[in-house]
Amino acid sequence: MPEPLKNLYTPQLIDNLSKAIKPRYPEFNSRKFKNYIFNSNWQQLELKQRLRHITKGLNQFLPSSYAKTLSILKPVAKEFSGFEYMFFPDYVELYGLDHFDASIKALEHFTKYSTSEMAVRPFIIKYPDEMMGQMDCWSQSNNYHVRRLASEGCRPRLPWAMALPEFKQDPTPILNILERLKHDKSEYVRRSVANNLNDISKDHPKLVINLARLWHGSHPDTDKLVKHACRTLLKQGEPAIMRLFGYNKATHVDLKLFKVDKSVERGRALSFSFSLNTQQNKLGKLRLEYAVGFLRTNGKRSEKIFKISEGHYQDKKHQVVKTHSFKKISTRRYYPGKHSISVIINGTEIAKRYFQLK
Repeated sequence: MPEPLKNLYTPQLIDNLSKAIKPRYPEFNSRKFKNYIFNSNWQQLELKQRLRHITKGLNQFLPSSYAKTLSILKPVAKEFSGFEYMFFPDYVELYGLDHFDASIKALEHFTKYSTSEMAVRPFIIKYPDEMMGQMDCWSQSNNYHVRRLASEGCRPRLPWAMALPEFKQDPTPILNILERLKHDKSEYVRRSVANNLNDISKDHPKLVINLARLWHGSHPDTDKLVKHACRTLLKQGEPAIMRLFGYNKATHVDLKLFKVDKSVERGRALSFSFSLNTQQNKLGKLRLEYAVGFLRTNGKRSEKIFKISEGHYQDKKHQVVKTHSFKKISTRRYYPGKHSISVIINGTEIAKRYFQLK
């Protein structure tokens, strides 16, 4: 199992941060700062809680003047790069909301070294017109981190961050930025555009379908962007999007020998397999998925779709052998009882079986 991200915040990281601050602010008390961070509650804190705790520690041990603290943190941030250093923009989010000009310059600076995608969102909510003008300017920056901020920061449903209700209701203000960045030379930026569109597709599928039709076919990079943007619509089997990517109804495909374990224990993996056959010369272009119907507390099942593979199958037969893990994860709680598993081909459910989770 990979190391939890919250464990990135080590004593060594805090020591390195203190050493970088001290020359720029000699009054900084490194020992007290470290003791503040690793207090008796530290072990109970999760990732975002630890990040915010460090932010509050910086505020406590740096000058009370917001402008003075920014003048210290901005050069310090240049020495640290990575997701874990988001406490720099988090300081702006928490203490700079009433200092628009200084905060916007700081967010632009900090995003080059960690990311300001979460910190920028309260500013969008409080200053919608000013911020969208700023995001438009950022979308034309020479720095690809800043251009990405223009797209990632205004995602309606950015994970781990506050949602932007106005853009969930009406994403129109975002579209000019996405249009400008769709041919960006950085894949990092283009992928953010795709993520933004995928967010929009959950509330405005027709809008994204129309954009996908307009954008698709202009360039291989844009085609890749469009497909990633339509991943939720593909999982939903949206007919227009399935056709756009060449996934037609697989009426020529027969599913045989669909076998599923009768039961599985929590913490272990369910095994299943099936065979695809056709009377034609080849199976052709297929998108293969499976859906697990997870039992909920109300006795109903909630389905989640998982991709198996996709491509051009040149043979007349194809065998699939898979497992699905029921190991404990933070994003889902498993309830014992009757679950389901379905095979989906080109967006259409072909067969379903049931099993018991013990």
